[in-house]
Amino acid sequence: MGEVTQLLHRVRQGENEALAELFRLVYPDLRRVAHARLGAHQRNTLLDTTALVHECFLKLCTAGRLQPTDRAYFFAYAARTMRSIIIDLARASLAERRGGQYAKTTLDTAIVGVDGDAEQLLAVHDALEQLATLDARLAKVVELRYFVGFNEIEIAAILGITDRTVRRDWEKARLLLAASLGR
Repeated sequence: MGEVTQLLHRVRQGENEALAELFRLVYPDLRRVAHARLGAHQRNTLLDTTALVHECFLKLCTAGRLQPTDRAYFFAYAARTMRSIIIDLARASLAERRGGQYAKTTLDTAIVGVDGDAEQLLAVHDALEQLATLDARLAKVVELRYFVGFNEIEIAAILGITDRTVRRDWEKARLLLAASLGR
């Protein structure tokens, strides 16, 4: 059993010091994931790599007891949480453009780039939700690649499949999403 898996087990047992140790251990990997997702959008934004990692970890810890059972599941769970943060930010951006500018948010809309990207991001999110009802693994592949920036080998390791299967799933998911988005 790996170190992350052992720490997750200790966290589930209620050991607070294990949570701090887990954060220290996975922090570089989470930063790499956040950096890949934010890419060029990091400039002129309050949500940089560090902020996204910290926001993600806070959500993971405050959403209830941390439930992931192993390293792969933890990173898939973190990917979903990062996606949620980014989607919430895109929704806030669209609400602001539609007269909701009086509601204060803690995150900056620069993560999603120009205003049109927020609508596209939400359309992809909705299409991805539909895809998840058809095939959950295809949706996971898209989520890990599009929203987190993992490559095929990393996705294969997280999902416990081959990178060739990831490539096939990615192509199939892209076709289904393109059809769903009307492209």
